[in-house]
This record gives sequence, structure tokens and C-alpha cells, in this order.
Amino acid sequence: MKLSEYTDYDAIGLAELVANGEVTSAELVELAREAIAVVNPEINAVIESWPASESGNANSRGGPLAGVPFLIKDLALSMQGKKLELGSRLAQGVVAAEDSLLMSRFRAAGLVTIGRTATPEMAFSTTTESTLQGATRNPWLPELSAGGSSGGAAAAVAAGIVPLAHATDAAGSIRVPAAYNGLFGLKPTRGRSSNGPWLDEVFAGFGVQLGVSRSVRDSAALLDAIQSHAVGEPYVTAAPERSFLSEVIREPGKLKIGLLLDPWNGEHTDPVIAAATSSTARLLESLGHTIIDLHPTLGVSWDAFVQMNATIWTATLVGWIEGLAAATGRPVDDTTLEPATLACFRYGEEEKASGFAAALAMRNLVTRSVGAWFEDIDLLLTPTLPQMPPVIGAYGAGAESMNGFEWTQRVFRHSPFTPPFNVAGVPAMSVPLEMHPATGLPIGVQFAAGFGREDTLLRLAGQLEQARPWANRRPMLWAGRRSE
Repeated sequence: MKLSEYTDYDAIGLAELVANGEVTSAELVELAREAIAVVNPEINAVIESWPASESGNANSRGGPLAGVPFLIKDLALSMQGKKLELGSRLAQGVVAAEDSLLMSRFRAAGLVTIGRTATPEMAFSTTTESTLQGATRNPWLPELSAGGSSGGAAAAVAAGIVPLAHATDAAGSIRVPAAYNGLFGLKPTRGRSSNGPWLDEVFAGFGVQLGVSRSVRDSAALLDAIQSHAVGEPYVTAAPERSFLSEVIREPGKLKIGLLLDPWNGEHTDPVIAAATSSTARLLESLGHTIIDLHPTLGVSWDAFVQMNATIWTATLVGWIEGLAAATGRPVDDTTLEPATLACFRYGEEEKASGFAAALAMRNLVTRSVGAWFEDIDLLLTPTLPQMPPVIGAYGAGAESMNGFEWTQRVFRHSPFTPPFNVAGVPAMSVPLEMHPATGLPIGVQFAAGFGREDTLLRLAGQLEQARPWANRRPMLWAGRRSE
């Protein structure tokens, strides 16, 4: 198999070739490593890679993803014997002693993990430009951000290095880079899979894990692979009646879909992105769905919403940073942390227990408000992001003069459509249906559903993938093209 052929397949397609004996998993791994050599110097998505012999996967179980090369994000899960640095100088060189539960699920699915992808420091950004690992660039236009915090994962998949990669999402970190890089990105329901055993609810239940992919069915198969509960889980979501993969080819029926074009912060979406989202609404109507304009409320003001997130995020960050400092013997200062992270740490140190309790009470208000939306509609359609990707370096400008709350305001202003669904714990997805008419850059649209309703999202995503295919769209930096 040539590299140009390898990059044409999604993960399930590659697994079928392995199962049929047409190619070996080891051959696929070498092709993935060749792809890294071809495009990674220009995008800086993969920060470490290793041969199949170091993946630790015996590939003993068959399945729709068995034998497929895979990458893990440098955050939130651990792979025994491999570094876990969280994009931070504070954690530089830290090696995981054991697999996390999610990593064990990836192994059981037969995925062959061959490397780590870049993340912003502690994932507290929606661009991927850390001091430790450098900037990850967008394969569609390298001077632009690849998004974050799963920017390395998204850039690697978009450039053809692997067909899918692990990603996390606590405020949009799957959906934001999926939108910027022209990928499918599904944020699962809270409690769908485990963050354990060393992490529990991650930012009071906001953080979940799955991946980014070029096809809907790959993300569905990955969700099947990680759906699980372990002893002591803080949240448990019931297993689905059918496999998520089977939902992709099921008809969604006639859905009632709310349409929201401008975010809750009172600002306006870029007219091109608003028009693209409206174009998706027209496509949905042509498929028989009902679209209604909707202006749902969060149950709290936008400023209060951001304050709640700042409190929960920064207070949680304090424990992470103090734990890393104790483990490494390094100081917590500007020699180990970036200005924004250090500001968030200091802000979190000043938070009181009463303030954290108040934030949890506000989380309850938002969760109940968002949950009530889906009593009247099946799905909510929004832009994934209100603006196109920023140029590298623009996002962090002036961070050295900000406090932790001001940095949180910047993060949430950049991505206002995504975090309410993390707070509420409901599933949401970014679908790469649209393109910028002038630049050809991808534009993602977001759909959110009620608690536990990934099935509805996946059915619609499968229908949309057929109605407006994106599989043959290729970015400027594409491993298959560069190898020819």
C-alpha cells in the first residue's frame, strides 16, 4: 500500500483491510510514521511517536478499529511507560506508571497507539500554542491556528497522519479544532466513559473524552469502544440499546431543530459563518426536518456563566499544578508555567470554598435550563464558532497582563457556543458541512441533543454525511498528496 492510498481510508476501512489480510497492522503503522515525516514538520501536531513494537497492543481482539494506527492527546489519559506532559514545562519528562482506564479501552479495541499529540498548557485554551511544544498549525492554511485544546489531534487527522485520534472536551476542545480542521467531532454525554482512575469528574463534570475523525462512523465506533463504567465512577450514563455504529446508517426521522445564529454573550457571529449555518438549516429542511428560530436562555447571565467556569476551572487547576510541582520538585513560577496558566493558578488559589459551592449551584441552574430546551426540540443547531481561525500568535497576545478571570473571559469569548453543553453534560457535535466561499476553509456547524441522545446526533450526522459529503476535501498540507 502506498501512502496516498493509506490516506484515502477511514479507520473502519483500514481495519477491514487488516481483517481481510490485504495489509498488516504493522504496515499501516509504518505508513502513519511516514505520514508524520512528510507533514508533521510543517504542522507540529505529533510531539512524540514510536514504532508498533512500543505500542504495547497485542491486537488480540477483533473489531471495527482493530489494527488501526492511533494517536493520544498529551492530556487526561495515561499510557504506561510514555510521557504525560500536559503541554507544560512543569510536567516535562513525566512518565506514566500505568494505563488509565480509557487507555485500556483503546487497547482492547485493537487500536495501535503510535504517538502523542500537542495540547496547550493544561488544556486551558482553544488554540494549541504552548511554550513547551510550540504552535500547532492548521493544515488548511499553516499561518492559522488549528484550534484547541485538541489541536494536535485534529491537525494530525486533517493532514492524513491517522484517520482518527483521541481528544478531550471540557469547553469545546473536541468541537473547536474539528471545526477549524474540517473534521467530525462528537462530545459525548457526561458519564458515557471513564476519566479514571486518577481523574474523576474533571472540572466538576465538564470534561469528557472521545476523539476527532474524518468520518462519522469512525467516531461512532470509537464511542462504542470506550462506553464503560468502572467501580466508583462519579457519573454513570446508561449504555445504549444498540451500538452507536449501527445508528449512523439509521434514518433519523423528521426532527424538530432549533436554530441559534448569535451566541449568548450578546456579540454577533461572522456573517459568512451565520450564512453557512443558515445554509445547513436549508439543507435540513430539504431533508424533511423542521427548523425553528430559537433564542434559549442559559438560566444565568453570560457574565455569571463565565464566572462560574472561571471558579471551577482555576480552582481545579490549583490541585493539578501543586501535584505536579510536588512530583517534579519544580517551582510554580514563570520558569515552569506560561503567563495565562500562572494567572489562572493564582486566581484559583484565591477562590473560597463558598465560591466553589456557589459555582456548583449555578451549574445546576444551567444544567436544568439547557435540559429543558430538549423537551420542545430534538436538536439545537448553532455555528460551532462565531469567527474563523485566528493567525498563530494572535490568541495569546497580552496574556501576561491578564488575571485568571480575564483569561477565562478570552477563552469563552473565542468559543461561546460550545461550553454550555459541557456544563449541562449533554452531547454535542461539530459537523464539517460548510466551506468559506472566499478562502475554501472549512466551517463547522454544531448540533446539541438532550442527555444521552448521541443516537439522534449520529443518525442525523450519517444522513448529512450522505447529503453533503466532505470525505474528498483535502487541506493544503495532506500526507497523501505530499507523498506523490
